[in-house]
Amino acid sequence: MKSLYFNGEHLAARILFTLAWSLIGGYLFSLIHLPLPWLLGSLAAVMAGSRIGKVRLYWPQQLRNAGLIIVGYTIGLSFTKQAIKEMVLQLPLMLSVTVLLLLASAAFAWVVSKATGINYPTILTGSIPGGLSQMVTLAEEMKGIDLTVVTFIQVTRLLMIVFCIPLLVFSPLFHGPGTGEAVRHTAGSWHDLSPNIFLFAVMCTVFGMLGKKLKLPTPFLLGPILATCLLNLAGVGGSRLPQLFIDISQILMGAYLGLMMKPEQLKNKARVSSLSILTGAGLITASFFLGFILVKLYGASVVTSFLSVAPGGMDQMGLLAQEVHANLSVVSSYQMFRIFFILTAVPPVLRWLFKRRLPAAKQVNGKEGTP
Repeated sequence: MKSLYFNGEHLAARILFTLAWSLIGGYLFSLIHLPLPWLLGSLAAVMAGSRIGKVRLYWPQQLRNAGLIIVGYTIGLSFTKQAIKEMVLQLPLMLSVTVLLLLASAAFAWVVSKATGINYPTILTGSIPGGLSQMVTLAEEMKGIDLTVVTFIQVTRLLMIVFCIPLLVFSPLFHGPGTGEAVRHTAGSWHDLSPNIFLFAVMCTVFGMLGKKLKLPTPFLLGPILATCLLNLAGVGGSRLPQLFIDISQILMGAYLGLMMKPEQLKNKARVSSLSILTGAGLITASFFLGFILVKLYGASVVTSFLSVAPGGMDQMGLLAQEVHANLSVVSSYQMFRIFFILTAVPPVLRWLFKRRLPAAKQVNGKEGTP
């Protein structure tokens, strides 16, 4: 029974309290008709509850992974043979917009570094939209990088994206959800669920665990996407999930994200927070203009193009793409390409850059990694 306790506290009780906060937040956000209410509401409520409640909140990673599996299955359904052909044809365009977004990240990081006095490699690692866990892992491997600053900048940008992009997409700026799309993604019904759903559930879970063993980025998202895609191509039909499953996946992910914010660990909170917000706003603006490039070159709707290049995670952008009836396969393809490009091409470049920049930062700061 010792496994049920942590520091004298019952884990089941902590999980239930976290779930309660998540449900309250999701319900309140749904009442005021905010986009992705169960994701944003649970995130905001858990983040607040972890600081004002008497019970220490806890949300195991396995529950977050279950939410990712649901999202991965939903995204995988959109990868038809035609969608895969279009993805291959757009590889040069994917590379171009990815490089442009990374250059914008580097430019904003340079400005923040000059303004705060924090060494450039630390700010750059925090600013690259390559996924929170992946960039934090990279920061842990490098000497002279302030891990707390990297984590805070990544989480701040993530929160801005999760909250701001849904509001932007639903605003009159985009002329309503799904403008210009021929394909609409709606939730399924309980009556439409086929017996194949059990096969998909098993295969998605197995591929998620295999992805983790192979150390794929976000394995419990990419694994189910690959499993669903392969089953689709093999002729095994999958059915769209009822809205309840989509809402559950949002809660499972939102509660986990809400517990990630730990501003109390950050030095010079006000200054770094304000500049992190400016960096996030700059990247969102840059992605907005890159989205218009896709509109002109590819002919997709504004909302699909914007979500394809938005500096967020594939899981959040996939959920949002489904809710606003964007082209889910296009959004997922661009987001997936950026993840793999950043994880394969960016680390060697950063290591080379850090070897050149960190000695200079050490001389300026008097101590590596110290602002």
